[in-house]
Amino acid sequence: MAWRSFVAMGDSFTEGMCDEYPDGTFRGWADLVATRLAVDSGPDFGYANLAIRGRLLDQVLTEQLEPTLAMRPDLVSFAAGGNDILRPRADVAGLLRRAERAIEQIRAAGADVVVFRFADVAAHIPGGQRMIAPRAALLNDGIRDIAERHGAHLIDLFADAAFLHRSMWSADRLHLSELGHRRVAGHVLNSLGVGVDEDWMLVPPAPQPTPWRLARSADLKWAREHLAPWVGRHLRGQSSGDFITAKRPVLAPISE
Repeated sequence: MAWRSFVAMGDSFTEGMCDEYPDGTFRGWADLVATRLAVDSGPDFGYANLAIRGRLLDQVLTEQLEPTLAMRPDLVSFAAGGNDILRPRADVAGLLRRAERAIEQIRAAGADVVVFRFADVAAHIPGGQRMIAPRAALLNDGIRDIAERHGAHLIDLFADAAFLHRSMWSADRLHLSELGHRRVAGHVLNSLGVGVDEDWMLVPPAPQPTPWRLARSADLKWAREHLAPWVGRHLRGQSSGDFITAKRPVLAPISE
């Protein structure tokens, strides 16, 4: 089918962080999906992207759900909770209950919904398998079950071993690279039954093992340049998304 409108909800994953246009603004997988959908739907296709970096799931629901429903789109992507599970006290069961209520509302409004099992970000973060992976697994499995109950398109990035390659990730190890965003877009379009640029789905060559000393040096550099600022913002009650507004707050043709 040809969708006439698409609204993307979420955080930095959907905003497109670390996949930059020439002017420094972010593109990301959702822009790529919208551009491809517009080819089939024509110039009247409408696209809105409400995602803002740093948003927790409850912020996504409070700020983005009502505007999404008011736009009455044909297609909605919902990706949230990733920032919550970085926090050790996250109540994953509660997150899933609130996410399911939102997805129920979107589906009841007549929209198709795209949801995600997130790629294994913990694999690239020192201590991530111990500190983050258990909560991430609960979130991913819960989203899978929600998708099954409500007939949503499930994009299983966790099952894609290509995302274990460092080339899929930016220097901060939390956000996807340009290659990563293209691969996500390919998965979404394939799930929707829409043709996709085959280059987006090429599996990168397996990376060579990094010598232990170089790997530890890279970890220290990452902690200094990316982890420490994140911890500092968290302790101050700040977010990278403070004072940021949605890049496409209303449905508009993709050329705008």
